[in-house]
Amino acid sequence: MKIICFGPGPKFKGGISNYNTSLARALDRLEGTEVHIVSWTQQYPAIIPREFVDKSSKQDFLEGTDIQVHYITNYNNPVSWYQTYRLMLDLQPDKVVFQWSIAVQGLPIGRIVNWLGKHPEIEVLIDLHFVVQKENSSLDRFFTKMGIGAADTYIVHALKTYRELQQLFPKKKLYLSEDGKRQNTYGTQTVLKLYHPIYDLFQPQPDFNVQAFKREHGLREHVFLFFGFIRKYKGLHYVIPAFKKVAEQRDDVSLLICGESFWQTLDQSKLSTKIKSALFALAKGLFLKNQDNERDYRPLELVEQLDLQDRVAVFNEFIANEDVHKYFQVSDVVVLFYETATPSGIESLSYNFSLPILATKVGHFPETIQDGHNGYLAEAGDIDSMAQQMLRFLDKPLPRENVAEKAGQLSWENYAKTILDQKRSDGTN
Repeated sequence: MKIICFGPGPKFKGGISNYNTSLARALDRLEGTEVHIVSWTQQYPAIIPREFVDKSSKQDFLEGTDIQVHYITNYNNPVSWYQTYRLMLDLQPDKVVFQWSIAVQGLPIGRIVNWLGKHPEIEVLIDLHFVVQKENSSLDRFFTKMGIGAADTYIVHALKTYRELQQLFPKKKLYLSEDGKRQNTYGTQTVLKLYHPIYDLFQPQPDFNVQAFKREHGLREHVFLFFGFIRKYKGLHYVIPAFKKVAEQRDDVSLLICGESFWQTLDQSKLSTKIKSALFALAKGLFLKNQDNERDYRPLELVEQLDLQDRVAVFNEFIANEDVHKYFQVSDVVVLFYETATPSGIESLSYNFSLPILATKVGHFPETIQDGHNGYLAEAGDIDSMAQQMLRFLDKPLPRENVAEKAGQLSWENYAKTILDQKRSDGTN
């Protein structure tokens, strides 16, 4: 069986690239498959002032596989959208799985999906990392409808996402499948209820010297970890004040912050960056009038303001793939005090290292994190509640076996097998 995974290839930064690569690897491991990654060359409008290519990592995630990568789709070149469609036809796939993670990609993805719809022998699946975007503007909803409306089959990682899909398309006949089987009734679109699998790209290194790393960076006995791109919805502006309350009561704790400030990846002094920034700000002002300017978000300043310099270690940079394991191996627990949440790659990554999670009661977290078993849950937006859960973890640490048990339910193998499980209906009963 031939499968195409459409999304950012491994040369790009971020969780969706890791996810798309992991899915391709899982499919490649199954007997009788031929897997291709068809990737963007540029994922977003050219005016977005950010670097998306991973220029730090040396590790090749596709080493030892038969996966072919085709970098072809340029958001800013509609001709490349048609070239992408033609390439897909030339590859003669049985299934094409699109990664859907941001509404602005609705125009190119929607065109490609609609072109593929002329070929009923190909099942088009859209793997939904969200339906309602965090900004949730009318423009986002418009692009989302355009991008995902014509799929044959949807994949969701949480029931919340399925309910949002129902609300976005109230007239669609949707069939929720929790066993991988497709509904064969004409006019019905199947929604596969799956999960966010644990990343198998990152593994603990048994020879890594945890204590030496802690000494080098001044980390104390118990380490709380914030990992990933620094964006406002991820709540670092809550994490740091909550940690301050904990540090006032405990001398044996540290906070480890690892990640790149999302909007600070380009040289701000360059004329090209200034032009992009001005155009992007103008576009946001026109289309997202009520949204905060996240480019002014600087939560790391709280470290000095709260006099936490000796208790907080900051790695404000993109973490190369080969170095990711270090930060998880020296930590005791991962902190996800998000304002809003869709299934999180950081949550998945935490399970891979058997780390419990402290999260807020938002999005899918109450579905995946069982309070007192594989993590603790705090009230959203409540710094006192967050500090209480951090202290609760110190007083009642959670067995890593509980986390490993949860991770065992989230394998890429089962996920990939479900995608291949059944061909879609040909329109007959």
